[in-house]
Amino acid sequence: MSSVTENRLAAADSTTGDLVSLGVIGVATLTFLASWLLLLQWVDETATVAGLSVLKLLGVGLAVIGGGLVVIGVGSRFDYIDTTPSSSAGAPVGVVFGVLWAILGGLAATLLLENAVVLWLPVAVVFGVVGFLASVLPGEDVGSTLPVAAILILLGVVVAIGGVNAGWTWSPDWSSASFPGSELVPILVVFGTLLGAWSAGKAKEGFGAEGRQAGAYYLIGSVVFAMLGVLGLLIGFIVTNGLQTTLTGASLLGGRQTIPFVGLQVAWPEFPFLLNQTGGLYVEIPGVLPALVGTLWLVVGAVSFAVPLGIGAAVFLTEYAERGRFTQVVEVATNGLWSTPSIVFGLFGLAFLVPRISGGNSIVVGQLVLGFMLLPLVLITSREAILAVPDARRDASAALGVTKWQTIRSVVLPAAMPGTITGVILGVGRIAGETAPLLLVFGGSPYPSTTPNVLGGFRFSAQPPFVTNEALLSPASALPYQLYSTITAGVFPKEIFTNTEFGWGTALVLLLVVVGLYAIGVGSRLYFRRKLHNE
Repeated sequence: MSSVTENRLAAADSTTGDLVSLGVIGVATLTFLASWLLLLQWVDETATVAGLSVLKLLGVGLAVIGGGLVVIGVGSRFDYIDTTPSSSAGAPVGVVFGVLWAILGGLAATLLLENAVVLWLPVAVVFGVVGFLASVLPGEDVGSTLPVAAILILLGVVVAIGGVNAGWTWSPDWSSASFPGSELVPILVVFGTLLGAWSAGKAKEGFGAEGRQAGAYYLIGSVVFAMLGVLGLLIGFIVTNGLQTTLTGASLLGGRQTIPFVGLQVAWPEFPFLLNQTGGLYVEIPGVLPALVGTLWLVVGAVSFAVPLGIGAAVFLTEYAERGRFTQVVEVATNGLWSTPSIVFGLFGLAFLVPRISGGNSIVVGQLVLGFMLLPLVLITSREAILAVPDARRDASAALGVTKWQTIRSVVLPAAMPGTITGVILGVGRIAGETAPLLLVFGGSPYPSTTPNVLGGFRFSAQPPFVTNEALLSPASALPYQLYSTITAGVFPKEIFTNTEFGWGTALVLLLVVVGLYAIGVGSRLYFRRKLHNE
């Protein structure tokens, strides 16, 4: 009977601990989101909710998180909450908390005393030592909660009572920069909520090994969520500012065309900003069609140049070349090329390709430069994908009596295609938005009145070089190049848009192009993966 009663009490205590931990995590999540909204200026710092300013609400949120951690730590220490903590939070946690306490002590000393190093540095050292010892000497439940709670409560109270507000500014002597409270408080709150979520995550699983794993999960999850949130806000910011420009003059059934010999008129959607020329006497609404077509030709040419070479090199290095110094040199060189700044590739194209191919800026040189940028990533990802193909597939193919090349073509490459396409997707996303190389080897007029007629520019003859294309040997415009020119030049040929409006519209179209290329790549990868699994 006593055993049953004890288990029920333990279950109740564990439930209480879970509820408090989940409450702390919930408050930390809401405070975390509010801080980012304030940092990105989606919410004004002077806004009020229930009579309190946003900054003061952030301070209240930190204080609540700290209070919840105190309840968890004290409750676990006196067995009011069922946990299984380790004997210590560990030296790494102690170092992190020691640094945080040292920063807190240093900031307090600079505010209360002076900015002289001889005054605030000893205080920072003492605070750091205290924070370290408070983390590693007691049990894990106390060491992982109370040191964090003390920082959060102190900071939260200072912000909540208005000690640090939007008009407050910190100007340290060691820097010429000034840090206003409207920016400094949200940054501190972001880090504070991450610490609170980490500590509450550990407590939710009862500390110990599972608690440490859960704490890391909550911490990393919060960081990933923040990154995705910032990305989403960035995309939303571009869409919000560029959508009106992009839809100027648009109509779902605005375009009409008469079918020859039938006389029937067909209506289709009309988007002048996408389908009009940028410049020209009779262009009422300027568009980005020449730059859009130029961007697509750049991507098509770069992919056509880099993908066959990259996959071929990966097949040779993986299936034919023996592992040795040669392959190691190729790996080092490939990784180095992938990390090389894009402007260096542009300088290479300007110094080496332009004099030998076109004599000036041209589409084909831009395609080759972007192709050289794409080639290292295609080689790296293709080789890793080929190495990931199990040897059992090769052995099974060889047992059927087929040649090595037939095995590579029919077995290895189809199995490695999803990984290869992933590398191509990442590379295309990079080269489609490159600007620096295009300034040196590609760009002509930023606002052309015609689109590059690459397909119609081919000319064939019986004499060398047998095939010529003046369009490929001529400069053109691309979306990133046009966007750069719009922002920096300050001159736009039409008055219907300001430079800023046209720039935001161009940025939105560029974003849609990149997302569209990603969608094509993802669809291709899913197709090959499904085909591979069906086999």
